[in-house]
Amino acid sequence: MSLRDATIDRERRDLVTHQAMDESRLIRFVAGPDGAVAPDLGRKLPGRGMWVEASRASVDAAVKKNLFSRSAKAPLKPTPDLADVVEVQLVRRCLDQLGLARREGVLISGFEKSAAAIRSGKAAWLVEARDGAPDGRGKLLALARHQTTRICGAFSADDLSLALGLENAIHAVLLAGGRADRWGQEASRLAGFRPLRPPEWDLDHPSTHERGEGEDVGSDGGRGSDEDPGDEPLRAD
Repeated sequence: MSLRDATIDRERRDLVTHQAMDESRLIRFVAGPDGAVAPDLGRKLPGRGMWVEASRASVDAAVKKNLFSRSAKAPLKPTPDLADVVEVQLVRRCLDQLGLARREGVLISGFEKSAAAIRSGKAAWLVEARDGAPDGRGKLLALARHQTTRICGAFSADDLSLALGLENAIHAVLLAGGRADRWGQEASRLAGFRPLRPPEWDLDHPSTHERGEGEDVGSDGGRGSDEDPGDEPLRAD
């Protein structure tokens, strides 16, 4: 069963606010035999789950207020940097899914192909290296503004290159379909721990949200050196 299927119409109560939320908005934790508290992002570990909203503030509050021990009715010892542990694991899950998407043929890379996919309306997500050149990024962001394409800039070029098996990955597009839906759930949880759109982007492109119509996205549109030499298919799963 996929993560998406497993969370449809299922709600759990957040330890911090006591509000019922869909599982897709929460992080499951389990207690170890040594009293440690471990995140169970795949929701597969045995034991009684303890659920916390997918945000740094909520995980920090659960640790500081000793809410895991109260929930388990036992003395637990969550690490003070538990939110950092969750963030690292969410980043890995997101990057692993991008690698899977590329192998499935539903993720394409490079400036020109990304621009074409956005224009075609087939792009569910534009994934930009947060440390890429502002010029090419600005043009793709402007194109995405006039589509339903969502934006993610949570990863460095090195992160994306390793995940996608490319030498220098800067621009990528995840095509609409089941994989994009599943990845979107992971990205939404990650957004509680690091911004999907880095604040410095708005300093680089102060008028990105106002422009886009008539942008000149030419063959040298700031693509830098991230082009994938392969002829990747433009299709959805």
